[in-house]
Amino acid sequence: MSTSKGTVLITGASSGIGATYADRFAARGHDLIVVARNNEHLAALATRLGATHGVRVEALAADLTDRAGLTMVEKRLTTDESITHLVNNAGFGAVSPLVASHVDEMERMVAVNVVAPMRLAYAAVPRFLARGKGTLINISSIVAIGPEILNGVYGATKSFVLALSHSLRKELEGTGVHVQVVLPGATGTAFWNVAGLPVRSLPKEWVMPVTDLVDAALAGLDLGEYATIPSLQDIGEWEAWEAARQIMLPHLSSAEFADRYRPSATA
Repeated sequence: MSTSKGTVLITGASSGIGATYADRFAARGHDLIVVARNNEHLAALATRLGATHGVRVEALAADLTDRAGLTMVEKRLTTDESITHLVNNAGFGAVSPLVASHVDEMERMVAVNVVAPMRLAYAAVPRFLARGKGTLINISSIVAIGPEILNGVYGATKSFVLALSHSLRKELEGTGVHVQVVLPGATGTAFWNVAGLPVRSLPKEWVMPVTDLVDAALAGLDLGEYATIPSLQDIGEWEAWEAARQIMLPHLSSAEFADRYRPSATA
């Protein structure tokens, strides 16, 4: 008889944040479905985690920029009753300004960072709702709050993940389905090399070890947090930002424009 606590499907699981999530969830007694493009790395990860933690780990090789690969993962989410968690982690970034970035590569980034998590959420959430429980973890970034920090398209994709999470949190309140959005700062992974800025070029005091990042994110999940920003020392700063947003919401749409735009004010 299985003693699994349910199955966690993790995208971008072959290295970095995704692989660390896989290790931590396996250590907690969860079976895993690990998804990434590199089948060799996935198979090695599955073998290692299965042997170390005594859980079932399945490697599911899929390129999420390819519709066939994305559809395969969607189908698994809609048909596998054992899946209790979805970790939308797959993604990549860039540091170059718009004029120095190739538009086709930016479009591929949108496919991985925006289209994939959106479609996978559409696949998983109805199943979770039907069961009355489930967990959706969306990996965003601090650039969702400060999109001007790095490449603007990357910032925009992570702002989408944060906005989608905001909406799903409200939509799913009271259903038993929990949404967590994680906003990492600079993390010690291969992300920076792929983005074109080697991590060794960053100030050491900015860069969090990937194990610390994931452990903090899971601590936030255990605390029932909606938004987890591991690097933010004063959570009151996030709460103040969110409170300011809530104050504006009732005033953002009106039949009349603001007085500052009247001719007497602009003269």
